Amino acid sequence: MNLFADFHARVAAILDGFRTEGRLPADLDLARFVIEPPRDRAHGDLAVNAAMVYAKEAKAGFGNPRALAQAIVEKLAADPDVRGVEVAGPGFINIRLEPALYDRILSGLLADPAGFGRGAAKPGQGKVNVEYVSANPTGPMHVGHGRGAVFGDALANLLAFAGRDVTREYYINDAGAQVDALARSAFLRYREALGEAVGEIPEGLYPGDYLKPVGRALAARHGGSLTAKPEAEWLPLVRQTAIDAMMDMIRQDLAALNISHEVFFSERSLTVREGNGDAVLRAVEALRAKGLIYEGRLPPPKGQLPEDWEDREQTLFRSTQFGDDVDRPLMKSDGSYTYFASDIAYHRSKFQRGFTDLIDVWGADHGGYVKRMSAAVQAISDGEAELDVKLCQMVKLMRAGEPVKMSKRSGDFVTLREVVDEVGVDAVRFMMIFRKNDAALEFDLAKVLEQSKDNPVFYVQYAHARAASTLRKAKEAFPRADFTDAALAKADLSLLADEGERRLIAEIAQYPRLAEQAATAHEPHRVAFYLHDLASAFHSHWNRGKDEHGLRFINEGNALLTMARLAMVRAVMAVLASGLAVLGVSAPDEMR
Repeated sequence: MNLFADFHARVAAILDGFRTEGRLPADLDLARFVIEPPRDRAHGDLAVNAAMVYAKEAKAGFGNPRALAQAIVEKLAADPDVRGVEVAGPGFINIRLEPALYDRILSGLLADPAGFGRGAAKPGQGKVNVEYVSANPTGPMHVGHGRGAVFGDALANLLAFAGRDVTREYYINDAGAQVDALARSAFLRYREALGEAVGEIPEGLYPGDYLKPVGRALAARHGGSLTAKPEAEWLPLVRQTAIDAMMDMIRQDLAALNISHEVFFSERSLTVREGNGDAVLRAVEALRAKGLIYEGRLPPPKGQLPEDWEDREQTLFRSTQFGDDVDRPLMKSDGSYTYFASDIAYHRSKFQRGFTDLIDVWGADHGGYVKRMSAAVQAISDGEAELDVKLCQMVKLMRAGEPVKMSKRSGDFVTLREVVDEVGVDAVRFMMIFRKNDAALEFDLAKVLEQSKDNPVFYVQYAHARAASTLRKAKEAFPRADFTDAALAKADLSLLADEGERRLIAEIAQYPRLAEQAATAHEPHRVAFYLHDLASAFHSHWNRGKDEHGLRFINEGNALLTMARLAMVRAVMAVLASGLAVLGVSAPDEMR
């Protein structure tokens, strides 16, 4: 049960009654107001802003927002689940709920722990495509890639939990100069595998040792035959071999983080002339048919001119028609497509495959690209598709407060796999989410291994383990008792009268709203923050029991009270496990 959605429906029904009476407009949008927790919990359990939102509409039938609020309060006062309700200030409404309502929520959770907070598919919702990682296939993934990978995967999990039809996609950037540089780097390693001394890797190529196995594989397959061929002949063959090897490595890196994609989409496939032909050309022609392509000149960029800027007539997309700053070129001076033209074709492919909600997870250095891509999606879909670009800031890798040196394996960065191997997948995943994606992140390898409350992932996982331990000890104290979820769901929860217990139950009841809002906002960090708050509330209440024996979860002299408290503990455990699963983090029953 989503407590906040439920009371939104109750208040909406009251407002609908006022519409029927003619005191509010018949076309009043009943979705505009919100119900949320009060900023100060001393004010109650729920805060309603309906009267303030409809202040203009209230004038005719009520005179002012406070009068509308008072009319709503009079209706809510008759609700059996409302203990108290009052108007605050110019028209805000604060509601105090009967504890029995929270008890029903807790019992419902225990009747279906896996379903608590989970959303259902809604009519009219389109398919969601979450494209994330999409690292150039030129080497192993680094820690910065890991942040985007974890963020995208957690977001996809969250959307699926909210009831959306989600596809996880990886865009393979296997066209362009960077993969040609990869091929030339692999060719050097091939010559090295044949016994030739290649010396220092030239600037502009990839120096990492990870290409040595590719060179050995090429030597084993082709012997020395490639050395006799001109570059135009060996480059395509070596390039594809190197790309395949790099993608295998990237898939293994992702698997180490428990990440998998349903779709791997090749950029190069967009311009293949065989089969369906040139998808980029088709995308450009589709825009031309809509009058969105023209030949023209662009003004020079503001500030210092880049070296590659050319004052020439170009094929341009009218991106300013959709909110961009300038129109964008689609063709280079040599007649080849710009990266933007390929990206238009790629996003057009997503729309043609039935996706109307597109989410791209990019590095923060691509922030200047967002407006043009959003404009392109509007144009190719006639406004039917929506693009949300989530930018992930850089990760600064530390060890005990000191920056971590570069990796020998990669040549110039620390690989993601090295970090996962050192601290574990749970620490990497949780800490990558325990900060908003567009905020810089310091990842301290020493801090995430500490077993203390200062280590967020340990703190949350330990709360789950502590709850599991409590249930195990209860079985020892009451060996004949039934502590299954079904039995706990029938516990007399009215026995939970302590203020700390009621606060903990209220915190549990927040989860469905939190999950729904996090999914709507595309912000999985909200789940991590909530789990930390819930764990903190649980640990705090557990610690109170050390000083006040009457608050301990297990009371061998009172089986009924123990049953009620174990129901609360099991509910905490279920919500922690649910939220951690959304983040892709394990929920251990024991921690050593």
